[in-house]
Amino acid sequence: MPHVDEPSQQQKAAEADVEAVRDDLGPFVVAADATRMAMVFTNAKEVANPVVYANKAYLKLTGWSRDEVLGESFNSLMARGASPEALKEIEKAVGGSHDDDLEICYRRKDGSQFWASVSVSPVKDKQGEIVQHFASFVDLTSFKTEQATCKLLIDELNHRVKNTLATVQSIIRQGLRTSTDPLIREWIESRIFALSRSHNILSRENWKDAGLHDLIDASLEPFANDGRVDRFNVEGVNLRLPPKSALALGIAIHELATNAFKYGALSTEIGKVSITWAIAPSPSGERLILHWREKNGPEVTPPTRKGFGSQVLERGLAHELDGEVQMDYPPTGVVCTINVPVPKIAEDN
Repeated sequence: MPHVDEPSQQQKAAEADVEAVRDDLGPFVVAADATRMAMVFTNAKEVANPVVYANKAYLKLTGWSRDEVLGESFNSLMARGASPEALKEIEKAVGGSHDDDLEICYRRKDGSQFWASVSVSPVKDKQGEIVQHFASFVDLTSFKTEQATCKLLIDELNHRVKNTLATVQSIIRQGLRTSTDPLIREWIESRIFALSRSHNILSRENWKDAGLHDLIDASLEPFANDGRVDRFNVEGVNLRLPPKSALALGIAIHELATNAFKYGALSTEIGKVSITWAIAPSPSGERLILHWREKNGPEVTPPTRKGFGSQVLERGLAHELDGEVQMDYPPTGVVCTINVPVPKIAEDN
């Protein structure tokens, strides 16, 4: 007769624990074996937390057999694929100091990788002592693959949009080559650059939203060179703005900064600009009130007519955001007040 290996003491103990689990939890173990969620139980009364139960879904997910899993310590079981960093988090979870689910990259028996969300929960007896740990595994591989694909698509979209902006700029430059007014070319190109900077911020956030403080910093960056960075005072909560609001306000700040650089406070050595904002109530709902104030620049006189930039500023915000723009020209420096409804995403924050 062929020789048959006797079960090891560890295996016998694990099988005895399995029977105890079945006796204690009976119907629950039957249900756990039928569910599609991968699960294992450990014996928390032993220091190594040996596995006393693994359902069919876990064995199918990992490729291990029940005999290869039972009796193994939980940490050594997880060490078959999880990174050292993930193992530290798993140890915290087993110790009860980690409340969130863990996302780990794990390995099957054949060496292939998969992502899983792991949740470890203690099971207590009537005296409140932890007697078991219950660990569940949710396969996240498809989600992670789709997430990576989406990132690639977004990166490609960002690249193409930037190329499109560069193409638009080239077309405009070609079309204006015969123009005798260099200011027109400069005006158009600078606005495209302003759009590009706002676009970069939104791209970093996957076009979900952008912080107002971040947006203003980016809009002012071209004007902060040559020692001008300390001439801006920007104060306000970093409100999150949806893309439409971010692009419109980015252009508005660019218009104001351009005018200050050419004719206002930034055209002198000591001129300064203050940008502040706050949320104010109104009968129609909360409004975002942003103030642009210049000082220490040339003495200001009210213009006899509105320039093209001012018209774009006022009409753009009125059209895009249902906002209002008030330009004041005291001798000490230009003051601009932008009044727009609080974007929905800012309200939620």
